[in-house]
Amino acid sequence: MKETTRRYSFGKFFRDWMLVIAMVTGALAYLVYHWIPALHPAGPALERICKTVQPVLLFLMLFLSYCRIEPQQMKPHRWMAWLLLIQCLSFAGLAGVLIARPDAGLRIGLESAMLCMICPTATACAVVTGKLGGNMAGVVTYTVLINLLVALLVPLVVPLIHPMAGLSFLNAFSRILAKVFPLLILPCLLAWIVRYLFPRLHALLIRYTDLPFYLWSVSLTLAILMSVRALVGSGQRAWILLEIAAASLLCCVLQFWAGKRIGSRYGCRISAGQALGQKNTVFSIWMAYTFMDPVVSVAGGFYTIWHNAFNSWQLYRRRLELDAGKATNE
Repeated sequence: MKETTRRYSFGKFFRDWMLVIAMVTGALAYLVYHWIPALHPAGPALERICKTVQPVLLFLMLFLSYCRIEPQQMKPHRWMAWLLLIQCLSFAGLAGVLIARPDAGLRIGLESAMLCMICPTATACAVVTGKLGGNMAGVVTYTVLINLLVALLVPLVVPLIHPMAGLSFLNAFSRILAKVFPLLILPCLLAWIVRYLFPRLHALLIRYTDLPFYLWSVSLTLAILMSVRALVGSGQRAWILLEIAAASLLCCVLQFWAGKRIGSRYGCRISAGQALGQKNTVFSIWMAYTFMDPVVSVAGGFYTIWHNAFNSWQLYRRRLELDAGKATNE
């Protein structure tokens, strides 16, 4: 009996603190690699593995999330318009400041804020939203909408700040679309094919409700590992890193707050908060390297830490609420 209780307690502890464990594991894994020179020759191979495995995990997470959502549930809501407006106007407003004052102080911080504000919703957002008791369909719908907005807005605005020879609107638009399409639209199409053509397989897949969460934990480990790698290898002066960290933290706080505030008006506080606050930081890092100052890509690494730390706290609070509800019922 004691052995069973101990095993259950360990399993519960592991599930409850999986995100924290994943974050610590990812950070320590890179630091161990960094501190042991004998491991450095394996670096290129390990990087290729991470860059191959992470998109696969994201694809599977989104596919499993789509499997749990009825197609008719994916429809726009009024709160989405407000969130899109916030991301669009804040991005354009910060760009306007940099266009008007190209030599303005804190330019790196302003570009970091631009990146954090326009960055689309994370593909794993639906997983966290479901765990928090929110509307997964609403988050997935917003993820599609914001990615389309990013594909249109970034090619229009960023060249005004960072002119690039030979980079036309259509070229930039197609590059962004090619980046998001495989991880956004294809999982949806595959999930609908499975739903209508293979109902038994669909029924089997939706039985494993925690599988997307476990996949996300592995993906989070890799994301933190790559973020720590970017921060350690950035070679930037401490005050530049502090500027980027402060800008990304401020954007994270503001977006979670604004999303929850707007969502409260429409009865979807959790979904709107996650949709605006939880970001696809892997995409933001790629976007910074491709269209902006590469230094700004570090903002994606910092934002990964901020929003996942907040998600861990939210999930902890959610577990306390559920445990309190169970105790009351008993």
